[in-house]
Amino acid sequence: MRPVNLIVIHCSATRTGSDYPPAQLENDHRARGFARAGYNYYIRRAGGIVEMRPLGMVPAHVTGHNRHSVGICYEGGLDENGKPSDTRTPQQKEAILQLLRYLLRKFPGCRICGHRDLANKACPCFDVKAEYGFLVMS
Repeated sequence: MRPVNLIVIHCSATRTGSDYPPAQLENDHRARGFARAGYNYYIRRAGGIVEMRPLGMVPAHVTGHNRHSVGICYEGGLDENGKPSDTRTPQQKEAILQLLRYLLRKFPGCRICGHRDLANKACPCFDVKAEYGFLVMS
């Protein structure tokens, strides 16, 4: 297993109420030149967790940090007008929390952050450190 010390949360930048299935995410990333979807995990609106890249495979989700990170993307991130917004459903929030707990058991001591903490982006449209920072302390 590769060394991991960073977990990065992203949004798919799709409007609330719009369906963005994993197959479409995969196709869109391939169209951009990736071998497959860049994230390790994709969280659907109903809370389903879809593995997109195995953990042993280096993701392609944030420049300069891929080799030592895990990428999680949730479906959504834009309001009905296309503006950045925390559109996570209660099911997504619970799924992300469970996935983070699993990953922290697998990779103790990881830092958790949002894409916006590493690049000039709005993604994931909420403050990851404020919401999940307590996990690193527990």
